[in-house]
Amino acid sequence: MTARDPDELLAEQVAYYRARAPEYDHWWVRQGQFDYGVEFNEAWREEVDALQAELAAFRPEGDVLELAAGTGNWTRELARYADRVTAVDVSPETLAINLGKVEGMPADVEYVVADAFEWRPDRRYDVVFFSFWLSHVPPSRFDTFWSLVDQALAPDGRVFLIDNAVPRSDPDHSGISERTLADGREFRIVKVFYEPRELEARLAGIGWDVHAATTGPAFLYAHGRRAR
Repeated sequence: MTARDPDELLAEQVAYYRARAPEYDHWWVRQGQFDYGVEFNEAWREEVDALQAELAAFRPEGDVLELAAGTGNWTRELARYADRVTAVDVSPETLAINLGKVEGMPADVEYVVADAFEWRPDRRYDVVFFSFWLSHVPPSRFDTFWSLVDQALAPDGRVFLIDNAVPRSDPDHSGISERTLADGREFRIVKVFYEPRELEARLAGIGWDVHAATTGPAFLYAHGRRAR
């Protein structure tokens, strides 16, 4: 990834996820091209259940900020526990889908259309949450992004993240992924994977006390707070 690539890739990444909004959930529920058979799909759902159990144990209560909220699969989970959720995403297309998933949930959900790299909080939150987002942050912006998380958190606030685990087939990933939509359009996006201990160490180096683990081959999760 060259010095000029991040801005170009991030613009293409935004275009990709806006265009992908209507088909994004096919990946999450293993439909169409993402249906890899009964055995794979059952293992995937077991790991999703494990993620939900970890989030339930964490209990994201109070005033919660969700960055890169997407189509709402995790906004709905947050709304089970929180009093209020602020869901930020650059794509109005995904937030429109998100809205339909949280209707009837007990939490108040506020939507903000904004780029997570440019948006700044106007208050502090009890919890900052993001799913399948950290892997889309270029390494050169890792520290800056975590500064935003720091700015958004209340003094004793907590963070919880979910992402893809390192693919077994490609452990030395370049940090750039090529994606194709159902209509054949092709995009490049940022995709950086982290091993749990690697992520813990990198965050410890910038002042965070975070525990990271995997649910299995599919997912990484982590939670913690600023180091005391």
